[in-house]
Amino acid sequence: MAELLTMPKMGFDMAEGTLVQWVKKEGDTLAEGDVVAIIETDKANVEVTSFRSGVLRKILVQSGTVVPVGKPIAIIGSADEDIQSLLQVQEGMVPARGEAEVIGETEAPPSVEVGAVPELVVGRVLASPVARRMAAELGIDLTQVRGSGPGGRITKADIEAFVRESAREAPQPVVAPPPAVPAQPPVGVEYAVELVTPIRKTISRRMTESKQQAPHFYITMEVDMEAAVALRQQLNTLLPEEEKISINDMVIKAAAIALRQYPRLNASLAGDEIHLHRRVNIGIAVALESGLITVVVKDCDQKPLSRIAVEARAMITRAREGRMQADDIVGSTFTISNLGMYGVEDFAAIINPPQAAILAVGAVRRVPVVNDAGELVAGTRMKITLSADHRITDGAEAALFLQALKAVLEQPMRLLL
Repeated sequence: MAELLTMPKMGFDMAEGTLVQWVKKEGDTLAEGDVVAIIETDKANVEVTSFRSGVLRKILVQSGTVVPVGKPIAIIGSADEDIQSLLQVQEGMVPARGEAEVIGETEAPPSVEVGAVPELVVGRVLASPVARRMAAELGIDLTQVRGSGPGGRITKADIEAFVRESAREAPQPVVAPPPAVPAQPPVGVEYAVELVTPIRKTISRRMTESKQQAPHFYITMEVDMEAAVALRQQLNTLLPEEEKISINDMVIKAAAIALRQYPRLNASLAGDEIHLHRRVNIGIAVALESGLITVVVKDCDQKPLSRIAVEARAMITRAREGRMQADDIVGSTFTISNLGMYGVEDFAAIINPPQAAILAVGAVRRVPVVNDAGELVAGTRMKITLSADHRITDGAEAALFLQALKAVLEQPMRLLL
């Protein structure tokens, strides 16, 4: 039976995305998981994969089109299947391309329900949602910008290039006597200008909302990592390079075990409701050149440690190479941010809304400790800090969760059970 492929929702606040490129064409045979298209959100370009095997029977929107979340973008079915009923439904929802275009500095009316909302058309010039947002915030007239995308589509790179060019062409203030080198900035200006990227704007907005709306509280514990480090070394001698386990993988698994015991930390706030999630999907904060993004390892409480390591490594690699899949960045119920690889001893992270908590992980360090016999010896320690939303949980429960996590890491064979 033919089915619709729709614009996926990647993040609880995503409302639309731009279909940047079709990787497959009509008539191509698809296997489940094949990359069909690439879409652009305000965070990143993401691969859209086929949810089933079959044939790409019909492409419903063209490259460069802004599509609301949940709206159909293609039909997938068998090669000889009748898809007229689905096409008739779409014809009733999707206006002809010319009818949807609006001349002048306006957009299609928001009250019109469409399957494929065309991009902003200004004097018949297309603009991506990211470029549109940047232009509005910077006060740029899009009719003055030359687009380099498909069909003359204006992209964020075009806006950035326009700003740089405008800065070079801007008249310099009249100074007497004239400066020896006119191209130099005015005296006293000792900074470079860098545009705020869309991903940075998204981070800024969400983190500001989190700190303003969620009453954060913080709890820090120190974990004895001696046994965990020794177990990791033993396991990695038996594993191929692509399956080797990191300290962060061990923390993910330990957190998943602890979240099963304290489900209110694996929760989110939705109005007057607290949603206790049945699945333990842990988001991992990944630093990119353009900002921070979170990839999600699903069902961490049910997967073996080795599987978590493989999946996490694959998603982090895709994120850094700019070829993420939709499933990589959605569905997290709890987040871990690890700065230990940078030598950070401890820190407090901002909660990723609408989640209940985030765990900040510091470096594993060799430090002097006092053992049970009262002797000063070398030990291996790591600090973890939980930031929690006081609307969902309280200090005692958060402390018990950290105790449970600490107990698993200090008896690391439990990670293999």
